[in-house]
Amino acid sequence: MSHSPGEEGGLSPAAPTINAQGLFDTPSQTLASGNTPEEQVSPVVDEASPSSTSSFEMLDMESVPPPYQVVQPHWFFCRRADDNTSWLPFSREDSEKLENACATVGEEEVVVAVDGERYDVRVKERMRYAVYWEQAPSEVRRCTWFYKGDKDTRFMPYPEDFSSSLEDAYMIAVTLDEWKRKLEFPSGETVILHNPKLIMQYQPVGFQDEWVSSPSEQTRPRTVKRGVDNISAEIPDGEPEKVDHLVFMVHGIGPACDLRFRSIIQCVNDFRSASLSLLGSHYKRSQLEGKVGRVEFLPVNWHSALHGDATGVDEDIQRITLPSISRLRHFTNDTLLDLFFYNSPTYCQTIVDTVASEVNRLDALFRQRHPEFTGAVSVVGHSLGSLILFDLLTNQRTGSGETDREGVPCDEPSPLTCDTLEQTLIRLGLQEYLATLQRENLDLESLALCQDSDLKDLGIPLGPRKKILNYIRRKRVQEDCKAGMVLLAPGLQAPPPDSLAIDHHGNQSSGLTPQQSQFHRAQSITSAVDYEYFDVGIGQVSINYPQLAFQPQTFFAFGSPIGMFLTVRGLKQIDPNYTFPTCKSFYNIYHPYDPVAYRIEPMIVSEVDLEPMLIPHHKGRKRMHLELKDSLTRMSMDLKNNVLGSLRTAWQSFARLPVAALPPVDEGETTTERNLQETQGVCEETESSASAEETEEREIKVGMLNGGRRIDYVLQEKPIESFNEYLFAIQSHLCYWESEDTALLLLKEIYDKLGVAFEQPQQ
Repeated sequence: MSHSPGEEGGLSPAAPTINAQGLFDTPSQTLASGNTPEEQVSPVVDEASPSSTSSFEMLDMESVPPPYQVVQPHWFFCRRADDNTSWLPFSREDSEKLENACATVGEEEVVVAVDGERYDVRVKERMRYAVYWEQAPSEVRRCTWFYKGDKDTRFMPYPEDFSSSLEDAYMIAVTLDEWKRKLEFPSGETVILHNPKLIMQYQPVGFQDEWVSSPSEQTRPRTVKRGVDNISAEIPDGEPEKVDHLVFMVHGIGPACDLRFRSIIQCVNDFRSASLSLLGSHYKRSQLEGKVGRVEFLPVNWHSALHGDATGVDEDIQRITLPSISRLRHFTNDTLLDLFFYNSPTYCQTIVDTVASEVNRLDALFRQRHPEFTGAVSVVGHSLGSLILFDLLTNQRTGSGETDREGVPCDEPSPLTCDTLEQTLIRLGLQEYLATLQRENLDLESLALCQDSDLKDLGIPLGPRKKILNYIRRKRVQEDCKAGMVLLAPGLQAPPPDSLAIDHHGNQSSGLTPQQSQFHRAQSITSAVDYEYFDVGIGQVSINYPQLAFQPQTFFAFGSPIGMFLTVRGLKQIDPNYTFPTCKSFYNIYHPYDPVAYRIEPMIVSEVDLEPMLIPHHKGRKRMHLELKDSLTRMSMDLKNNVLGSLRTAWQSFARLPVAALPPVDEGETTTERNLQETQGVCEETESSASAEETEEREIKVGMLNGGRRIDYVLQEKPIESFNEYLFAIQSHLCYWESEDTALLLLKEIYDKLGVAFEQPQQ
């Protein structure tokens, strides 16, 4: 028969115990154990009448035990990942809402929105459900007692019934001022209340083999704490209820978004937390004045839809995958193949449809849960996600009647059957000829049957006739392409000759002049494909781009390959006057060592070599190693200029030039005065040229993609990253989710448009 945990803990076996119901059990062998009555703990009852004060006067005030106070509960939720279970606290505001709801729970379930209303807690069921994305429900507890073992990194909450038994025993011990009591549970655990600050739990001793470690090592006690205030739990701050701006974030290739292989949901959670912290530090005054609430960031997941059972692509790829280096091939199939899928007309259509429908679904759900929301919406794309958003935004349409609120495009395959004659002429910039065509009872269908001679007979000039005929020809080719009559795949692409350049004259929705060489399956050669025949902007061929249910305010691209993809599609330059049809601001944000990122501004302003805009550090200064590098550069340049100047002066003093070689001196002007004027003139010329360069750089407008403002913004590398660019290349591509500098740039852009001043905190 094994010894009880109380004996191993050095306690007398005669100590009274408390059963699971919180009642004292006094062993009958107490006096037989050799303990004297003085050693036996017994409750002391004050028999004095309430009106008597003699006993009160004789008592030492310090010996009076503090009165029992009910423990304050705090609500936690469970997170399970990779066989690791952790319990995380709700914010105090959410915990208070759950506690109030728990007090009113009856027959019907009560649902409480928590975590910025991104989760719903069913109080009676004690489960937490995600609102905007698919996620397994997690358990919720009303926690009052916690334990921590030797190998635990944080305190874990007890189940509610276990905590209730502990609280009953604690109440009795405090009320009677009797400690060193044992609370035994049917499962074999024993909790000993030594004193108010020392409470331990002992595990049951099981049958063990001889070669296993000794029972004393297996039964090391756990530390038990009462109340969340005694366990140093990091309780998160609550989020403001008011939402000022909504941002959708689209991930890139693969299901993981960082080096820790976390999902887009977890990475967006980190980005949201960083933005909340920055709002509290850089917009503190505006928050106190009620001008600033918060920015909501919601993840957009398209990878699972592409690799799910609906497409069957994973099963098809697996059949042709080699069995060697299986882990690497699995990573390639699950991650890198997304790039090839986006270049496939079949799966590219799946991707853009998934992204657009998911964004529209999230937008509708958010507005349903936040009917008071009146703010604007922005979009963020990382890596391939930025290219998906770029193609979607270049193919958005403006005007009424083209899409419904849900962003569902017209069912017909061609805009010829979607648009009216008036809408088509407005798109082509030919609305002045609407009355001429209507007099002849021409609609889009009959206009498609007209020849050049017919339009000429109506008195329409040559230029407008060519626009109309070219528009009809493009729509016909697009319909044939979607019907399978023209097989075009985005394959071997090369820049076409300049002679193939075509002026769009405003016909295309993108407003650009993209040219592209394309691989034709029928001929198996590289030949030119005119994008003018396809109403897809500068996106993929034969893709029907869906419409978003809103007009984004700003498009932020993180670590984006947009510039590279546009170049290999044959686009040499972006028209400086071009802007997205429904989005007026665009920021291309990248890390200097990101191997996937490319610039945009050189495609717009090719004649000027512009350095990208340096994103300020969120603490309001340049990183120290970059400042040191700039200082050393300036010092070396100053030293070089001083040395060259000294050498030039010395050479001029030694080389006695003939007087005739010097410029003539005006009367009354000495040589010294002339030299001073020459020096002053050189200085003024240098200053004027420098100021002219600064003014010129300040006045340069980098196109209209960002409303005339700069587009390319580069992060400052960390000191450790500057030692080896190649070592941190992959990490640099995934750094944006945890970058406070990036988050602050987004907040500045958002709140500048709301007229809220930025506040740099004092360091």
